[in-house]
Amino acid sequence: MALNNTYEARLVQQETAVGAGVQILLLALLGSAIGMGPAGWLTGLAFAIATWAVLSRALHRTRPRSFGPANRVTLGRAILVGGVTALVADSFESSPPVTLLVGLTAVALILDGVDGKVARKTGTSTALGARFDMEVDAFLILVLSVYVSTQLGPWVLLIGGMRYAFVAAARVAPWLNAPLPHSMARKTVAAMQGICLLVAGADLLPYAANLGVVLLALGSLLWSFGRDVVWLWHNGRVAVREAAAEITVASEEAAEVDASVAALERELLELAVR
Repeated sequence: MALNNTYEARLVQQETAVGAGVQILLLALLGSAIGMGPAGWLTGLAFAIATWAVLSRALHRTRPRSFGPANRVTLGRAILVGGVTALVADSFESSPPVTLLVGLTAVALILDGVDGKVARKTGTSTALGARFDMEVDAFLILVLSVYVSTQLGPWVLLIGGMRYAFVAAARVAPWLNAPLPHSMARKTVAAMQGICLLVAGADLLPYAANLGVVLLALGSLLWSFGRDVVWLWHNGRVAVREAAAEITVASEEAAEVDASVAALERELLELAVR
């Protein structure tokens, strides 16, 4: 057991430390290339530290045998997202090259379809990997929505904040935590968000076209979340009714047993009196 703990500690240190180091190297390259200001540097460093801390804690908790090739792809995506985050933060102080932001985002979105394939091909799919992938996706969408909101208005933040609002609501309404069935429509809508926000952020189309693209993304996202919430609500009520029915049956069976025991006790008492 001690050897296993030593191995896992070394795994966490190596994989997450390398990721944090590469993230800082990317920030340094961006800083030297565009003269990134304090907001970009501080935000990028905060992202690197937070990713390292959260990932290290998750690895210690789940204790995987290895980090896995798919998680390395996702970690690479997280590093790119850290660069995008720094550029978006820097855009509030200066005007970083849009082509650089678009390029990093495009690569991160392309790699989104790679880590899952790698996990399935190598047989290394894990709950940790799926959660890591989902969190990186969600944060990239949040950052892109912040960037696009400076062009189209704060309502765009609904796209980036919807998933986090759902998670917060699930703490109040636990039935929202129930697993959802596989849905290609849900995956398609999720993939659309990054693409639509990237198109709008590139600012290559007229204002009206960018507005239409982002409204399409928001509308599809509202439909997807709404459909899932309705499904969870309906199945949660069904589960409650089934549980109540089981309790009723169990109560009736217990009552029958009690009645049988009482009848047996009466018979024994009569025999004793005789």
